[in-house]
Amino acid sequence: MREFIVEADGGSRGNPGPAGYGAVVLDAATGETLVEAAEYIGVATNNVAEYRGLLAGLRAAHELDPSASVHVRMDSKLVVEQMSGRWKIKHPDMKPLAMVASQVFPPDRVTYEWIPREQNKHADRLANEAMDAGKRGEQWSAATSTAELDAAAARSAAASAPEPSGPPGDAAAGAARARAALAGAGASAARSDASATGPSGPSGDAVAGAAKAREALTRGRHTEGTSPAASPAGSAAAAVPPDAKADADVRAATTVASPGWAPADMGAPATFVLLRHGETPLTPQKRFSGSGGTNPSLSDIGRDQAERVGAALARRGTIQAIVASPLTRTRETAGIVAAHLGLEVSVDEGIRETDFGAWEGLTFAEVRERYPDDLNTWLSDPEAQPSGGGESFAATATRIAAARDKLVAAYAGRTVLLVSHVTPIKTFVRLALGAPPESLFRMELSAASLSAVAYYADGNASVRLFNDTSHLR
Repeated sequence: MREFIVEADGGSRGNPGPAGYGAVVLDAATGETLVEAAEYIGVATNNVAEYRGLLAGLRAAHELDPSASVHVRMDSKLVVEQMSGRWKIKHPDMKPLAMVASQVFPPDRVTYEWIPREQNKHADRLANEAMDAGKRGEQWSAATSTAELDAAAARSAAASAPEPSGPPGDAAAGAARARAALAGAGASAARSDASATGPSGPSGDAVAGAAKAREALTRGRHTEGTSPAASPAGSAAAAVPPDAKADADVRAATTVASPGWAPADMGAPATFVLLRHGETPLTPQKRFSGSGGTNPSLSDIGRDQAERVGAALARRGTIQAIVASPLTRTRETAGIVAAHLGLEVSVDEGIRETDFGAWEGLTFAEVRERYPDDLNTWLSDPEAQPSGGGESFAATATRIAAARDKLVAAYAGRTVLLVSHVTPIKTFVRLALGAPPESLFRMELSAASLSAVAYYADGNASVRLFNDTSHLR
C-alpha cells in the first residue's frame, strides 16, 4: 500500500480576519513533494483555516491514490487532537469540516501527529502565500509558489546525512527520511535567515548568534510585517517585530511539553495557561493587593496589556476555555482577552488571590515598619497568617490544589486560560514542580505574564514559564 505524508496549516490575520490555508502531499518512501495546495478563503478564524488546509491535503492525497494510507502532520494541537478523537468538537464552524475530512479516507488509514511549527514551514509558507495573494485581490497559483524551495533545500541538506535503516521500499523508513528532510528545512531556513539578518555581533558571538536564531524561528505567525520595536542600540530584540515576539512568547508559554516528557499513552494533558492580570494602580507601587482589599480595577496600562495578550493568544489559536478569579482586575483582564478569542468567561472562587489581612494596600516597607514580628514569622512559616487574620500560604496552597484537581477533571485534554494573581499562579507552579513553600519568595511574576502547566493522566506535570512582558508595553 502506498503511503503519503500530508502537512497542512492555516492562518487568519485577525482571527477572524483574512485567512488562507496551505497543504503539501509528500511521498513517504522518498520525501518527494507530490502536490502543493493553497487558497485564500476570505474572512475566517485560524482554526477554520487549519481545518480547510487539512481537508485540502487529504483530498489531494485521495486524488493521487484513493487506496493509500495517510500520515497527517500539523502544528495545530486542536485539529490533531480532535481528528484523533481525543477532544470533542463543539464549535459549529468546525464540526462539518471535521466530518467531511474524516470521510475522505477510511479512518483506519489516516493517522495524525502534532509537530512543532518549525517543522511545518512548507505548509505554513503556502498558507501565507495564499493570504498575500488574497490581499492583492488574487488567488494563489502553484506557478508562483516558492514554498517548495524550503523542501528542496532540505532534501539537498539531507542527501549527505545517514539515512534511517530499512529496505528501499520500506514505508516507515521512507517516512523517517521525509521527516528528517522536513526538520532539516526548518533548521536550514533558520540558518539562512540568521546569516542574512538579525542583531549584530562579532562572528562566533554566542549572544548574537542566539538572538539571530530566535529571530529566524520566531517570525510572526500568519501576520503582516511590522516595524521593529524601539530598543537600545545593539539590543538583541531590536530587529524582532513586536507581534512576532509576542507570538513567540505566547507559543513558548502555551505549547504543551513534547511526548518525550511523558509516556506516549498518557493522552492529551489538561493544560492551564496561567495569566496574571494586567496592572492596577497598586501594581507599580508594589503594594499588597489581595482578596481582602479595595478590589482595584485595571489601569490604562493594564487594559492595554490585556488587549495585547488577547491579540497574541488569538493568533496562536490554542485556548479553548477561559476561567477567571472573581476579583475585578482578573475579570476585566479575562473579559478583554475573551473578546479577542470569542469565548465566554467562567469564574472560579478557588483561584482568587490570598487575603493579606491588615497588610492590604501597604508596601513591604510599610508592613515591616508596622508589623515587624508578624512579617518575620510570615516569611519563615507557611502556616503563619498576615496580621489581622489574613490567609496563610499553606491555606492558599490547599485551596489552589483543590481548584486544580477540579479544573483538571473538568478540562481533561483541553487548553484553558486561567486568569489569576501572583500567589495562586506561583502556587500552581510550585505544586507542579514539587518545590518547597519558601520557593514562593524566589519567584517574580510580572503583570500580564504567562506561564503554563500541563497535567497528565498519571499525575505528572510539566511547567513552561514566560515572564518577560516588555512586548506588551
